[in-house]
Amino acid sequence: MPRYALKIEYDGGPFAGWQRQSQGQPSVQAAIEAALARLEPGPHTIAAAGRTDAGVHATGQVATCDLARDWDPFRLSEALNYHLKPAPVAVLQVAQVSDDFHARFSALERRYTFRLVQRRAPATHDKGLVWRVQNPLDAAAMRAGAAHLVGHHDFTTFRSSICQAASPVKTLDEITLEELPYPGGCEYRFHLRARSFLHNQVRSIVGTLERVGAGSWQPDDIRLALEARNRAACGPVCPPQGLYLTGVGYPADPFV
Repeated sequence: MPRYALKIEYDGGPFAGWQRQSQGQPSVQAAIEAALARLEPGPHTIAAAGRTDAGVHATGQVATCDLARDWDPFRLSEALNYHLKPAPVAVLQVAQVSDDFHARFSALERRYTFRLVQRRAPATHDKGLVWRVQNPLDAAAMRAGAAHLVGHHDFTTFRSSICQAASPVKTLDEITLEELPYPGGCEYRFHLRARSFLHNQVRSIVGTLERVGAGSWQPDDIRLALEARNRAACGPVCPPQGLYLTGVGYPADPFV
């Protein structure tokens, strides 16, 4: 059976997350599998590079599926997008890949971006797509705090209490902060890159760094929280709507 890699974009707002739900709640995986069933009858199971939580978005999710037909990749993407309507899910690209390629297990890195907007007025056009805070933030202080997190660490403090990962030890390869003009305020984009992430790790990190930016924490408090290896030492976990899975890295990009 030919195997295909799908590059997928979605608005996570209406979904209970990527993963198919046993309670029948809407999920991105179920939406795509239903579209595949319209093309080839029968059950379909697709595997994704990252199982995003409820409300989390993606601009570069990758999934793999096996199909009976030998599809032209462009025609497959067009057919899937037709049957995905009106769900806020789009297949950006399709590539036929080898049988040993797996969206999750072949991945070398995942990239996430978190959008934090600071302004007094509520978000309108970006409602559900950013986390808005009202008070000004100190970007330099947040960058100084973030520097303590780069590298190979025990991230127990910054993972969910229900995280199922075998180990809390991860290597965070990069965390950068970008400042952008935003009507009535400023947008801060946190870019994080690692081979893999713990459950709620990015949201825990950004929520804690926001406290640094607001002046409630000092940059060195991030180091102390990390060294505590205790979930209770973490700052607030920020809401999911500002988080995006933006890309997945492989030994060879299947979409080039």
